Amino acid sequence: MRTGIRNERRVRNVPSVPPKSKESEVMWSDIAGRILINAISYPIEYAKVLIQIGYEPIPPKPTVTLFGKPALKLPNAFTYIKHIKKLDGLTGCYRGLVPKVCSYTVSTIACDKTLEYLQVNSEEQNEDEEDEDESVRRKKCINEIIKDVISRTVAIVVSHPLEVISLRMMAQFVGGETKYSSVFGSFLEIYRENGILGYYAGLIPRVIGSAAVIVLSGISTYAINNYIIQEPTMKPYTASTMKFVATTVMYPFLVVSHCMAVNNCGLVAGLPPYMPVYQNWLHCWSHLSTHNQLKRGSSLLWRYYTGPQMLLNGKLIPIMGDNFYQPSS
Repeated sequence: MRTGIRNERRVRNVPSVPPKSKESEVMWSDIAGRILINAISYPIEYAKVLIQIGYEPIPPKPTVTLFGKPALKLPNAFTYIKHIKKLDGLTGCYRGLVPKVCSYTVSTIACDKTLEYLQVNSEEQNEDEEDEDESVRRKKCINEIIKDVISRTVAIVVSHPLEVISLRMMAQFVGGETKYSSVFGSFLEIYRENGILGYYAGLIPRVIGSAAVIVLSGISTYAINNYIIQEPTMKPYTASTMKFVATTVMYPFLVVSHCMAVNNCGLVAGLPPYMPVYQNWLHCWSHLSTHNQLKRGSSLLWRYYTGPQMLLNGKLIPIMGDNFYQPSS
């Protein structure tokens, strides 16, 4: 009888798995899954970055739009990937993958830890939303948006140097350089070229764009779910839809950020004639806006040349020597 009681006590005293360890396992499995997806789709991201910084090695071809208007068609992302593979081989399509994966991992951990810290230090009673007052729901929404903005900003600041390294590794394709070959060596190269500030080239537009996406998607989701959509089954889809719309609207900030990360860094891609030397990100924004280039790379399948053109014998021809179109040598 005593033995049974002792065994029962032992069973009761067996420590259960802490919730934090389970959350940690879920977080790492999520990170591993995202890394796998990013690795598989990385060539598309690579082609997109080269398009964003204005490199177009394949000449546009005359075509017509759906409305019958003459236009110059640029190759899609898959044709671009074939071009990269032809010059650098299959492994060349994954240039910059290692710092990109490191950047994503650091960013995810920093974001989760910051958000966890903010939630612990601002305990709120979870009440049924239907019983809450309108002002209470509005306040909760604002608090959640603020927390998301802070955690995402911290994540970007911490991981941005690795993002710069990845972007410059990819930009080397334009001039065929090998200055940025390893993560550690790239840290030293950035310091030699641009000093400490080089690690945060393009940071400001990236932070502004990210914060704007969170604010716009958060406010629009709250407004739609509370004042427009009455069906509960439809409300879960609002957040993802509004995030997609907000990301599309704020896409120019990403283009400017990537251009500034490469600009005047000692690579051919960041110097004339491929790219002007910008004074700051506002100068870059103004220049790209003037040439209607703030959205380049947003469409990867149907792409049209929007730079300077001329009409010759009834056909549109791109004006060579432009900062946004350079024929391959």
